[in-house]
Amino acid sequence: MIDAATREFVADRANHRCEYCLLSRADYCWSFHVEHIVPRQHGGSDSLGNLAYACPRCNRYKGPNLTAIDPHTGRIEELFHPRINTWEDHFQIARGTIIGISGSGRATVRLLQMNDENRCELRRELLG
Repeated sequence: MIDAATREFVADRANHRCEYCLLSRADYCWSFHVEHIVPRQHGGSDSLGNLAYACPRCNRYKGPNLTAIDPHTGRIEELFHPRINTWEDHFQIARGTIIGISGSGRATVRLLQMNDENRCELRRELLG
Protein backbone atom coordinates (compact mmCIF):
# COMPACT_ATOMS: atom_id res chain seq x y z
CA MET A 1 0.00 0.00 0.00
CA ILE A 2 1.35 3.42 -0.97
CA ASP A 3 1.10 5.92 1.88
CA ALA A 4 -0.31 9.45 1.57
CA ALA A 5 3.10 11.17 1.79
CA THR A 6 4.45 9.05 -1.07
CA ARG A 7 1.34 9.73 -3.17
CA GLU A 8 1.76 13.47 -2.63
CA PHE A 9 5.47 13.33 -3.49
CA VAL A 10 4.78 11.45 -6.75
CA ALA A 11 1.99 13.91 -7.70
CA ASP A 12 4.19 16.93 -6.93
CA ARG A 13 7.15 15.48 -8.84
CA ALA A 14 4.88 15.14 -11.89
CA ASN A 15 3.42 18.64 -11.47
CA HIS A 16 0.06 16.91 -11.01
CA ARG A 17 0.13 15.79 -14.67
CA CYS A 18 -0.10 12.31 -16.11
CA GLU A 19 3.46 11.30 -16.86
CA TYR A 20 2.32 9.50 -20.01
CA CYS A 21 -0.27 11.73 -21.77
CA LEU A 22 0.49 14.98 -19.87
CA LEU A 23 -3.14 15.75 -18.98
CA SER A 24 -3.37 17.73 -15.76
CA ARG A 25 -5.24 16.44 -12.73
CA ALA A 26 -6.98 19.83 -12.59
CA ASP A 27 -8.44 19.23 -16.06
CA TYR A 28 -9.62 15.69 -15.45
CA CYS A 29 -12.79 14.61 -13.67
CA TRP A 30 -11.37 11.43 -12.06
CA SER A 31 -8.66 10.90 -9.47
CA PHE A 32 -5.21 10.11 -10.76
CA HIS A 33 -3.27 7.01 -9.73
CA VAL A 34 0.20 6.36 -8.44
CA GLU A 35 1.14 3.47 -10.69
CA HIS A 36 3.96 0.97 -10.69
CA ILE A 37 6.00 1.43 -13.87
CA VAL A 38 7.26 -2.12 -13.48
CA PRO A 39 4.27 -3.86 -11.91
CA ARG A 40 4.70 -5.81 -8.69
CA GLN A 41 3.80 -9.02 -10.51
CA HIS A 42 6.95 -8.52 -12.60
CA GLY A 43 9.12 -7.79 -9.54
CA GLY A 44 8.53 -4.04 -9.39
CA SER A 45 8.84 -2.33 -6.03
CA ASP A 46 7.15 0.55 -4.23
CA SER A 47 10.36 2.61 -4.51
CA LEU A 48 10.04 6.18 -5.78
CA GLY A 49 12.01 5.22 -8.87
CA ASN A 50 9.28 2.78 -9.87
CA LEU A 51 6.27 5.01 -9.26
CA ALA A 52 4.60 7.34 -11.76
CA TYR A 53 1.59 9.65 -11.65
CA ALA A 54 -0.96 8.52 -14.22
CA CYS A 55 -4.45 9.43 -15.31
CA PRO A 56 -6.93 6.58 -14.92
CA ARG A 57 -7.08 5.92 -18.68
CA CYS A 58 -3.31 5.60 -19.16
CA ASN A 59 -3.04 3.48 -16.03
CA ARG A 60 -5.88 1.19 -17.12
CA TYR A 61 -4.54 0.67 -20.65
CA LYS A 62 -0.96 0.21 -19.44
CA GLY A 63 -2.02 -2.44 -16.94
CA PRO A 64 0.81 -4.88 -16.21
CA ASN A 65 2.43 -4.40 -19.64
CA LEU A 66 6.14 -3.70 -19.98
CA THR A 67 6.23 -3.85 -23.79
CA ALA A 68 4.01 -3.29 -26.80
CA ILE A 69 4.28 -3.54 -30.57
CA ASP A 70 5.51 -0.54 -32.53
CA PRO A 71 2.78 -0.11 -35.18
CA HIS A 72 5.35 1.30 -37.63
CA THR A 73 7.93 -1.51 -37.50
CA GLY A 74 5.98 -4.40 -35.97
CA ARG A 75 8.79 -4.88 -33.42
CA ILE A 76 8.23 -5.39 -29.71
CA GLU A 77 9.36 -2.27 -27.83
CA GLU A 78 9.71 -1.40 -24.17
CA LEU A 79 7.08 1.07 -23.00
CA PHE A 80 8.04 4.63 -22.12
CA HIS A 81 9.52 4.68 -18.60
CA PRO A 82 8.96 8.08 -16.91
CA ARG A 83 11.86 7.67 -14.46
CA ILE A 84 14.42 6.67 -17.11
CA ASN A 85 13.23 8.22 -20.38
CA THR A 86 12.69 11.87 -21.31
CA TRP A 87 9.19 12.55 -22.66
CA GLU A 88 10.42 14.82 -25.48
CA ASP A 89 12.77 12.10 -26.77
CA HIS A 90 9.79 9.81 -27.41
CA PHE A 91 6.77 12.05 -28.09
CA GLN A 92 5.58 15.29 -29.66
CA ILE A 93 2.18 16.97 -29.54
CA ALA A 94 0.62 18.38 -32.71
CA ARG A 95 -2.89 19.87 -32.59
CA GLY A 96 -3.74 17.82 -29.50
CA THR A 97 -2.45 14.54 -30.90
CA ILE A 98 0.50 12.80 -29.25
CA ILE A 99 2.90 11.48 -31.86
CA GLY A 100 5.39 8.76 -30.98
CA ILE A 101 8.77 9.65 -32.45
CA SER A 102 10.60 6.51 -31.31
CA GLY A 103 9.70 2.85 -31.31
CA SER A 104 8.98 3.06 -27.59
CA GLY A 105 6.92 6.22 -28.08
CA ARG A 106 4.83 4.75 -30.89
CA ALA A 107 4.23 1.52 -28.96
CA THR A 108 3.25 3.47 -25.83
CA VAL A 109 0.88 5.78 -27.73
CA ARG A 110 -0.83 2.78 -29.28
CA LEU A 111 -1.10 0.64 -26.15
CA LEU A 112 -2.27 3.49 -23.90
CA GLN A 113 -4.67 4.72 -26.60
CA MET A 114 -3.42 8.25 -25.99
CA ASN A 115 -5.14 9.62 -29.08
CA ASP A 116 -8.68 8.62 -28.28
CA GLU A 117 -10.83 11.40 -29.78
CA ASN A 118 -12.01 12.70 -26.39
CA ARG A 119 -8.47 13.07 -25.09
CA CYS A 120 -7.26 14.74 -28.28
CA GLU A 121 -10.17 17.16 -28.13
CA LEU A 122 -9.43 17.97 -24.48
CA ARG A 123 -5.73 18.57 -25.28
CA ARG A 124 -6.71 20.84 -28.22
CA GLU A 125 -9.00 22.86 -25.94
CA LEU A 126 -6.33 23.16 -23.24
CA LEU A 127 -3.57 24.10 -25.67
CA GLY A 128 -5.79 26.78 -27.20
